[in-house]
Amino acid sequence: MAKANPLQFIQQVRTEVGKVVWPTRREVLLTTTMVFVLAAVAAVFFFLIDLAIRYGLTWLLGFFSQ
Repeated sequence: MAKANPLQFIQQVRTEVGKVVWPTRREVLLTTTMVFVLAAVAAVFFFLIDLAIRYGLTWLLGFFSQ
């Protein structure tokens, strides 16, 4: 592939940027909300798993220490 001079490069970049389909405000807000909701769900899930493992290990270690 041949190297383009700086002027051609800038023109090519402008052409490619013109092809970009930018998300609408509604799409951005919807996906942002989905990310926060899914992050919260994942945090609760891992908290519950951590809690279950902690109680399980505490019971197991308490059982064997007697």
